[in-house]
Formats: sequence, structure tokens, C-alpha cells
Amino acid sequence: MIHLDSAPALADLKPALDRFFSLAKDKIEAIDREYDESKGSPVFTVGGKYTTRGWTEWTEGFRYGIAILHFDATGDLASLASGRERTVRKMASHVSHIGVHDHGFNNLSTYGNLRRLMLEGRLPADEWEKNFYELAIKVSGAVQAARWTVRQGGGFIHSFNGPHSLFVDTIRSCRILMEAHRLGHVLMSEGDKAVSLLDRALQHIESTALYSVFYGEGRDSYDVRGRTAHECVFNTKDGAYRCPNSQQGYTGFSTWTRGQAWATLGFAEELELLDTMDAAEFEPYGGKAKWEALMRKAATATADNFLANTPVDGISYWDQGAPNLHKLGDYLDRPADPFNAHEPVDSTASAITAQGLFRLARYLEAKGDSANAARYEKAGLVTAKSLFSEPYLSTDPAHHGLLLHSIYHQPNGWDHRPDPAKAAYGESSMWGDYHAMELAVYLQRRIDQKPYLTFWT
Repeated sequence: MIHLDSAPALADLKPALDRFFSLAKDKIEAIDREYDESKGSPVFTVGGKYTTRGWTEWTEGFRYGIAILHFDATGDLASLASGRERTVRKMASHVSHIGVHDHGFNNLSTYGNLRRLMLEGRLPADEWEKNFYELAIKVSGAVQAARWTVRQGGGFIHSFNGPHSLFVDTIRSCRILMEAHRLGHVLMSEGDKAVSLLDRALQHIESTALYSVFYGEGRDSYDVRGRTAHECVFNTKDGAYRCPNSQQGYTGFSTWTRGQAWATLGFAEELELLDTMDAAEFEPYGGKAKWEALMRKAATATADNFLANTPVDGISYWDQGAPNLHKLGDYLDRPADPFNAHEPVDSTASAITAQGLFRLARYLEAKGDSANAARYEKAGLVTAKSLFSEPYLSTDPAHHGLLLHSIYHQPNGWDHRPDPAKAAYGESSMWGDYHAMELAVYLQRRIDQKPYLTFWT
């Protein structure tokens, strides 16, 4: 269980963030100089060097997004040039990619961040350049919304596994639908039928809340409040829910911690956006209060589960039901051990969750729930302190990564094990580095009292 009484003050993180941004500069340049782009998107490191993994193209936008966010934090023009030039040259295929559920990852990390920086006055105002970013967001949102499966009582954006498959990850891709909707866009379907992107985003959010998140209400024998299933399987003939499953977690009946992280952050971000939108927009969908209650229930359940089932320093093991965790003894009562012999930690789950905790805390504070807001804020601070310190901060200039001890696919054995006598450790991933950078920028802006970081503008 996370030790909330060890939380630092927010301002106390500033030196660690400054160090993180300084390290990021050299690593961005090293990847640009050393990575062979002909091999495809960099995914994770092996022996400290980024390599690819031909499963799905979901990480390229994170690479360029890191450089763009580094400019956001530091004003470094070389980082901006790296991220912006490669966004223009390399990201078009991701805008129109019909085979993935990751549009919110790739395209808001690049086009979305660049548009935001222009609207904030950090980039020179250029109407045509802004239109370029907005067109990418609109098309990406519509393409993502077209990846649609009808279920009984609703629908969802299906994963790359096929139309039967709802992934918990995709809650964060709802952002691209919401932003495209805010820009006035719709999905045009057969017979020139206009399909609302807000409608599809809300249906997907509801499907995730109802099926991917558990609430301790007796749904099955493993219904623990706040646990999540990586994948939910539906019968595409009649739209009926069939069972939980997992692709990267241990089982469908255990909690893959990065999947839980996507839920915590995804619901918290959507709650923040919901608070800014006109209630009239939600009248055709049951009213704004309905959606606030649904998302708040899911966000607080997953956040509470993270607090209760994570070691004292806020760093997660890769799955709460990993089969060899028992060999670690009372592992929840001490800091996580990335160098243990039995089960790997996944620092990326903590980096994603931490941002969700901070956002949820801010939202709840504004709603008058100061007690829970304080809990989540402290848990986020504990976790951030760990992430931006060794052994999780990558200080070796020869290592491409920023955040160490990332796990991609433990069941498939894809992650590098430098010592066969130990669990996988010591490597980084593009999603982990990006979310560490996004978390760092989020915190820096709060410390420096700069505009609050959101995915929408």
C-alpha cells in the first residue's frame, strides 16, 4: 500500500524535473542520431538501445511527442524542430490508419501538442499550419470512430484483435474523438449519414466503464472493486458480452497494471473535459449528470485499487495477479524491487497512473471532495518522486531511455532480461518515456503556475 505520509510537497519535485528535462535533451538527440528509421517505429530498448517490434504501429507518435513536450518544458528549439519535422514527414499514415485503436496516442501526442502550443502562443501564429493540425485531428478522430462494434445496449471501438474485442487501453483514444467533435467534425457514413463523434466516444466510455472495470458488486468470483480486465470479448452476432480476457496481462481475472493505468488516466481526463462542456450537449444522451457519475465511479474505483495494491513507493509490478508475486513476501509493505528474481515491475503503469491521480484529485477538489482529493494528490506525489529518481530515472548517457524498468509483453517474453536469473529489468519503452515526459510537463506547469495542461484546447 502506498505510504501517503511520505509524499513530498509539489514544489520539492522541481529539481528532479529539471534534471529529467536535462537528461531528455541528450536522449532525444541520441535516438535521432542512432536509430535506424527504416526498421519502423521504435518500441522498446534492448541493451539500452531502441528497437522495433512488429505487432502494431502505436508508438511512433510518442517519439516525436517527447521532443515536442521537451520544447514545451524548456523552449529548446532543436527539440521542437525534431518533433515538428518528423510529424510532418512521418505521421500521415497514422492519421488514416484503419487497423489500430491507438489514434489518441499517436496523433494527439504530435498534431495535438503542436496545435496546443500554437494556441498558447508558444509557436508563431499561422492559420494554415493550425488548419493542418486540425485536419489531422479531425480525420484521425473519424477514422478511429469508424472502428466500431455494436454491442447490446451500446457500442465500442474495437481493438486490433478484431470486432469482438474491447481493450481497456482505448479509453485514452476517446480523446481524439472528443477533440475532433469539439472542432466541429463528424464521421460521414453510408448514404451520407453524419455520425456524431461525441456519441461514439460516450458509448465507448460507457462500454469501458461497464465491462472493463469491476466494482465489487458480484459480477463474478474475481469481482474486486477497481480491478480491470485488459480485454472484454463480445459475440459479434448478437452483441452480447461473453468474458474477460487478457493480451498482455496474466489472465482475464487478474489486473494488468498498465491496463488499469489507462483507465485511471482516461476517465480522469474525460471528467475534466466534461466539466468544461455545455450540459445541453449531453441531453440527447441522458444528461451530463449521468456521464459524470459513470466516469467518476470508474475513476475512483481504479484509483483506490491502485493505492491499495501498489508498493509503498508507488511503483507497480506488471500484474496484480502475477503468479510468482508470493515469492516476494510482503512486497506491498516495502518499495518495489525492479531487480528481483521473480516478477518484473512496470514503471510505465505508475507513470500513467500518477497523472490520472493528479487530474482526479484536482477534479474532486473542485467538486468539494477534499478528503479523496488529498489522498490521490499525495499518492501521485509519492509515485512521481520515485519515477524521477534512480533507479527509475535513466541517467546513463549511453542508454536511449528516460524511464527504466518498463515491461511490454511479459506473457510473450518480449522484454530483455540482462540477467537470466532475474526478472526483466533495466529497459525503457516509448510509451513509458512519453508518459514520464507528459507527467513532468504537467507537474512543471503546476509548479510554475503556467496554463494547466489538457489534451483539448
